[in-house]
Formats: sequence, C-alpha cells, structure tokens
Amino acid sequence: MASGCKIGPSILNSDLANLGAECLRMLDSGADYLHLDVMDGHFVPNITFGHPVVESLRKQLGQDPFFDMHMMVSRPEQWVKPMAVAGANQYTFHLEATENPGALIKDIRENGMKHCLLQVGLAIKPGTTVEYLAPWANQIDMALVMTVEPGFGGQKFMEDMMPKAGANMIVSGSAIMRSDDPRAVINLLRNVCSEAAQKRSLDR
Repeated sequence: MASGCKIGPSILNSDLANLGAECLRMLDSGADYLHLDVMDGHFVPNITFGHPVVESLRKQLGQDPFFDMHMMVSRPEQWVKPMAVAGANQYTFHLEATENPGALIKDIRENGMKHCLLQVGLAIKPGTTVEYLAPWANQIDMALVMTVEPGFGGQKFMEDMMPKAGANMIVSGSAIMRSDDPRAVINLLRNVCSEAAQKRSLDR
C-alpha cells in the first residue's frame, strides 16, 4: 500500500452470508485494505473463520486487495503458513498470545507468498501498555493498538486508548459496515487521520 492514512473496514461486522459482496462493497466505497478478524474461541470467547474463507475471498477478489489478518488466536504460530498460502498480505498476531514474538516474526517473514511479501503486524489489547511493543518496533510493519477488547464487533470505542500512539492505519467495524454511506465514513476517517498526522508533523 502507498504511504499516508489508510482505512480498513473490519468485515467482522458485515453480512457474513454475503461476505464476498460485502468486501467488494467496501472496496468500491474507497477502503484501502480489508481487516479480517480471525478468532479461535480460546484467545477470545468467539469463533469466526479460518484460512479456507480467506482463500475463497482471494479467488473472488483477485490479488489487489490488501488482506490484514488480525489473528486473535492462542497459537498464532500454527496459522502462519496456511494464511500465507490462502492469500494473506499481513499477519497481525497478539503480543499476549506468544512467548516468543521474535521467532514468530521471523517465521512470518520466511513465509512470504509468490505475489508479495508477508508483512508483520503486532497487536496489543487495551490493557497492555505500548512499552511492551518497544523491543519489536524495528522488526514489524505495523502495530495494532486496540481500542476495544478483542473478541466481538460493535463495541464502544475506548477513548482512553487515544494517548497510546499516533495512527496512520485505522480499523473500523460497525461505523463503516453498518453505515448508509460507507464512502462518507471512510472519507471522514481518512481526513481526520491525515489532519492529525499533519498537525503532529508541524508540532515537532
């Protein structure tokens, strides 16, 4: 993806019976990438979908859409290769879910696909401070600072998470997916993000 503020709808909040069409609707509305929440019923108390669904979406949508896999699973090491083969672009695992983040980052790097490199994302729950990300900051492509508890869509935004970090990739679920005008919401989020980034740059 090009630089700048990017908006990725979380398709967890879509009509899952029409997942392919919902993804196309988001891309047609200006989404920069798709955020796919994978839950295993162990790390979080909910179950969503696995790599066969990702593979089906990749076949339907083609190679262009960027798939960010948010792996809310208790054994993230187990699913790197299947997700890479299925068509993932970025493998975002939870720092709280592994005892050896360095080895997992290395494994993700080594499981790149033919059409692109598999990027590394590292996520933290609201209760985890950003200081825990520091040792891995120069080894990852993205840090995902969660502003809701992982496991369910449609939760209220936790405003007290705002001081944790600036952002240039914004994930939004129900605010986009359930809007009557998702393009307007995506544009609003992108503009707010871009203005905040510009202000931070001027303040330095």
